[in-house]
Amino acid sequence: MKIRSIKMREAHKSSNGVGSFCSVLWDQQGEHIVTASSSDSSICIQDAFLPANPPKIVRHHRDGVTALALSPNFTCLASGSVDHSVKLYKFPGGEFETNITRFTLPIRTLAFNRSGTMLAAAGDDEGIKLINTIDGSIARVLKGHRGSITGIAFDPKSEYLASVDSIGTVMIWELQSGNTIHVLKGIAPVIGSDFSSMNIVGWSPDGELLAVPGLKNDVVMYDRDTAEKLFSLRGDHVQPICFLSWSPNGKYMATSGLDRQVLIWDVDKKQDIDRQKFDNRVTCMAWKPIGNALAVIDIMGKYGIWESAVPSSMRSPTENVPVLGSKNGHGLLFFDEEEENPSASGSLSDLGEDSHGESEPFSRKRLRKQHSFDDGWEEDAKEEFELLPKAEPRKKAPHGHTDSSDNKRNELKNVPISAGQKMQEAFQPGTTPQLPGKRRFLCYSMLGSITAMEHDGYSHIEIDFHDTSSGPRVPAMTDYFGFTMASLNENGSVFANPCKGEKNMSTLMYRPFSSWANNSEWSMRFEEEEVRAVALGTGWVAAVTSCNFLRIFTEGGLQRHILSLDGPVVTAVGYKDELAVVTHASPPLPSNEQILEFRVFNIRNGIQPRRGRLPLTPGSCLSWFGFSEEGHLSSFDSKGVLRVFTNQYGGSWLPLFSASKLKKPEENYWVVGLNTSKLFCVICKSPDYFPEATPKPILTLLDLSFPLASSDLGAENLENEFIMNNMHLHRIQSTIEEMEAAGEDTSLLDDEAFNTDAALDRCILRLIASCCNGDKLVRATELVKLLALEKSVKGAIKLVTALKLPNLAERFNAILEERLNKETTGSTIPASTELKCDTSFNAQAALTKSHFTAESSKRLELESSPSQNLLAPSLTKKRSLEEPTKDVNMDTENARARKLEMAREFKNAFDLKNSKKLKDEKDKADEVKDARKLENANKLEDGEDKNGEANKVTTQRPSNPFAKSSNNKQSASFLDSLKKKVKTDR
Repeated sequence: MKIRSIKMREAHKSSNGVGSFCSVLWDQQGEHIVTASSSDSSICIQDAFLPANPPKIVRHHRDGVTALALSPNFTCLASGSVDHSVKLYKFPGGEFETNITRFTLPIRTLAFNRSGTMLAAAGDDEGIKLINTIDGSIARVLKGHRGSITGIAFDPKSEYLASVDSIGTVMIWELQSGNTIHVLKGIAPVIGSDFSSMNIVGWSPDGELLAVPGLKNDVVMYDRDTAEKLFSLRGDHVQPICFLSWSPNGKYMATSGLDRQVLIWDVDKKQDIDRQKFDNRVTCMAWKPIGNALAVIDIMGKYGIWESAVPSSMRSPTENVPVLGSKNGHGLLFFDEEEENPSASGSLSDLGEDSHGESEPFSRKRLRKQHSFDDGWEEDAKEEFELLPKAEPRKKAPHGHTDSSDNKRNELKNVPISAGQKMQEAFQPGTTPQLPGKRRFLCYSMLGSITAMEHDGYSHIEIDFHDTSSGPRVPAMTDYFGFTMASLNENGSVFANPCKGEKNMSTLMYRPFSSWANNSEWSMRFEEEEVRAVALGTGWVAAVTSCNFLRIFTEGGLQRHILSLDGPVVTAVGYKDELAVVTHASPPLPSNEQILEFRVFNIRNGIQPRRGRLPLTPGSCLSWFGFSEEGHLSSFDSKGVLRVFTNQYGGSWLPLFSASKLKKPEENYWVVGLNTSKLFCVICKSPDYFPEATPKPILTLLDLSFPLASSDLGAENLENEFIMNNMHLHRIQSTIEEMEAAGEDTSLLDDEAFNTDAALDRCILRLIASCCNGDKLVRATELVKLLALEKSVKGAIKLVTALKLPNLAERFNAILEERLNKETTGSTIPASTELKCDTSFNAQAALTKSHFTAESSKRLELESSPSQNLLAPSLTKKRSLEEPTKDVNMDTENARARKLEMAREFKNAFDLKNSKKLKDEKDKADEVKDARKLENANKLEDGEDKNGEANKVTTQRPSNPFAKSSNNKQSASFLDSLKKKVKTDR
């Protein structure tokens, strides 16, 4: 049999070095793993999907936690401790609810009944307390054991309670009356005072069998009603069994022994089907409610997940879960319409309410357990064929023979309600979880890292830059606050910690790397709220809290803005002036898909330029969020898909990387950052999702690529290069437009845009060649229309001519001629528009038109020269044929300059003519001023009228002479003829 290793992660540190009893639990959807240790006062709520996220630590006990229990609807967590108390918390948040009861001695075991209305607690005291969870009252105390009670279990039908003590006595209690109906002495091992392993009992999910560890290193099965020994599971355990766990469907069982082995049993066949050897004794196990996995934890506080605990060739452990009465097959309370709310009176009638359901599939008294090999095998084979089309394990038909209407009713009742779906908790990008005795990352980015090492109640924090030559040298510091998250940029770092208990408030601290003033470090405290995410930018610090407040501070600590967000925060990141925040837009869908929304704030301008939904792969959650080196917003989900935001199509997310395309399921990618063409990440071997801080992880560069469909040309690489170049060109053009609007110089970006255009043309030419070889001529025609440079079009024509495709070459020629005609038309339209200006500039407008015509002719002549290299677009003019507006604008500016110059010359000539005319008139007036004053005055008046008419003729003369003239020589001749006409009129 093949032995597989299980990666164990340290959740609790053993204080005595010997080991202690540790507990582990799954939640309903398999999203959280809860761990505890009798040598640690804290409870850890781990994220099963994202182990890289730091666990939620619950610290309310004063001593080690010896027992855990989750309510059937998975909304309440109960814990028992050596400090004699039993506490209740909200789940999965971990908020403290109440101290529900106290004992005089340590607690050893806890269990909820099937409806969640009763909690049984027991330990070193004599009695078992049955506590009403609604009002906290003690309904009954069951006494009879002589030793410490180490295990209790409610019958799934809520009729019986089974318990076992440290001296090996098993007792079965009737809940309705509180009486003992069976006492089985000396059937379980004696553990004495060693509570690192404890006796345990377990009912099968259908309630027909009671499993008890035996005296022969085996598991003994007892009948539900008669307490008769039916059979035992005996295999390769060489020491007593210390823990057992039924699979959700009751077909399998996991057992752990003092020999450090874990065995998986097929109960019907009474044989083990798989096993695993561990370095330390496993004290607790829990089956995953969905899927095929087993969580284990050993005496040293290390937990792990045994994936595919049941061989894949066999039926899943969560398939065909029994359905009892009107309840769900998992034994969970979903508050269906047929169920009545539990009474708040705490009466004992509630303890047996489930036994009086309207349909009971099994009789109360059985003759024999029908678990024979033949019958079970036939039933299993039949059920496998019947259940093959079904997709959800929770929708399987129950055991027994029922009609189709009963199956449909049970399927409808087993659909999970939306309220049970889990919203992703807040996380800080680049943070790894806290493990006792190990260094962790508070922040890891493209710039550097912040690490923390816990020691004697405080942490030692170090800040390192990847490029030591550019980053400042930052001294280490001692953390007395217990920071769990941080962010880093070139100017400083920010730290934050969540609330720790009722007195310790959440703290935000900013630490600049250099400052002209002393005591430039500052901190803030928050009452009745805690920091969930932090971010840094140019001149600002941001923190998002549990009250959905976005708090923005200056680098000096001034509280600048406080904004209310629409939902609980998921994460936040900063880049220069921009702050991006991700929040929940609504509760998750029934398919457990997160509904997230992102918002981008510009802190300097006080605006919100972008906002929208954040896409995720179905069934995934957000695992990384940040900006690329160029400032593009990016996200990475738990399914391994990287997306980058673009302004195209009104704002969309482009998938630029997919881990599934690499076809390496044994690798997990912990993202650090990205640039234009590469993804920077740390590759972690499964099941690890995050790297260790020591030694420093090695960054791996992966190529960005779109998840394209398999092309019929076999040219996926070329198609990916084509889309990537288009995307880069669009970004550059958008940046150029923004810079031109701001009046900034864009010469460098113009060069980059031209180089990208040339690279895009080269890629298109290779794609055209592939299309021609693959006989995809329509696609080749579509591609040639996308070429930006005229030489590239001519190169495509030469290419298809060499490939002996004359029809395609003819089409390409037609496309080229059409584009040249459009360019010529586009070049002349601005000139004709300029002719519609004031008539005083008509002469210059004519020159402008001729200038355009000459320039266009010259350009067309140069571009059509056959001596130029068609496949060297880098030597062509830096302008696209599709966009001639840049040259037209330059020609328009030249035309305006020439127009102003000619207007000045025309004005000077006209002024000279007027001054000469006035001088002649003055001379004539002097000669006749004595005798013929009146007559000369009249003549002068007539001469002025004629001059006025001449001027009128000049101003009213149509612009045709100017429009017809094509150079300065024609304009000068026209002026001379005008002067002669004025003299003749005089």
